[in-house]
Amino acid sequence: MSALLRSRPATLILGLATLLCLASFLSAQQLAKRLILKDGSYQLATKYEVKGDRVRYYSAERGDWEELPKELVDWPATDKFEKDRATGAPPPEAVAIDKEAEAERKAEEAKMPQVAPGLRLPEDEGVFLLDTFQGQPQLNEIQQTGGELNKNMKGNILRAAINPIASSKQTIELPGPHAKIQSHIPQPTLFVNSSDDTTASAEQVPKTGSQPLDPLRFRIARMQTKNDKRIAGNIKIAVYGKVSQQQSLIPTHSEQIPGSNWVKITPDAALQPGEYAVVEMLGNEGMNLYVWDFGVNPSAPANVSSWKPDPSAAQAQPEKPADLQRRPPK
Repeated sequence: MSALLRSRPATLILGLATLLCLASFLSAQQLAKRLILKDGSYQLATKYEVKGDRVRYYSAERGDWEELPKELVDWPATDKFEKDRATGAPPPEAVAIDKEAEAERKAEEAKMPQVAPGLRLPEDEGVFLLDTFQGQPQLNEIQQTGGELNKNMKGNILRAAINPIASSKQTIELPGPHAKIQSHIPQPTLFVNSSDDTTASAEQVPKTGSQPLDPLRFRIARMQTKNDKRIAGNIKIAVYGKVSQQQSLIPTHSEQIPGSNWVKITPDAALQPGEYAVVEMLGNEGMNLYVWDFGVNPSAPANVSSWKPDPSAAQAQPEKPADLQRRPPK
């Protein structure tokens, strides 16, 4: 048997012994008492005793007996720590970390635009619809859907047979008769954040890096429902090669939310029940084929995964000025 094989049992025994010692050391630290000092620090001790003006304790960290002046120990804090640990209360470090994390979370949330009491937009990009369902404001994220081109070959062939120089027409279609997100109010507010131009495909718009968002770049289009499809727009290709698009755009008002990359889009008037989409206009290149589809249906069921107000974050209503408050009865 080689020396290497003979040494393996000894190596395993040594390794196990090391692990046992380490486990014992960690367990001793976890079970150790705390002598909390008046300066805020503490000593881990498996046991301690008071002798005159000195405290003698066995250090759980160094494995030896040590002493310190009795007057340096914060005895009320030491007793409170032991009582809290006996009842299962978290240690002061965990409480402090939780408070710090909560303060940081609230500070970050305060930077995000508030769209309703207790509802804020996230830091990330996206498109959101502010709805009201059963009297409660709700924020719904709208996912982007890719429109498919239907070349309408049958109709084009017939037109070409009658008129050889006729232009061709293609429709931008979305699958399904209804969008997943439905607004229960006729005039919803939409929020768009896409400052780095990632919404448009590489073929449709060049990448220009992070730039401020053009408030007029995003519009709302009314879609026509046909069978189990929704038509977002038409593309016409002339015989001489010119390409043009047609969309049924809704009059809207767009504005940049100060201090953010979010743009607020509001229809100028109530929308009729039906299917709509937030579309990205790419200048002379027409409309981006990837759209954010939604519908308007007051009787639709609740949207899945809606963001609901956080009661703890909802701000209190500001106090009315004195001249607007009700006068006490005479």
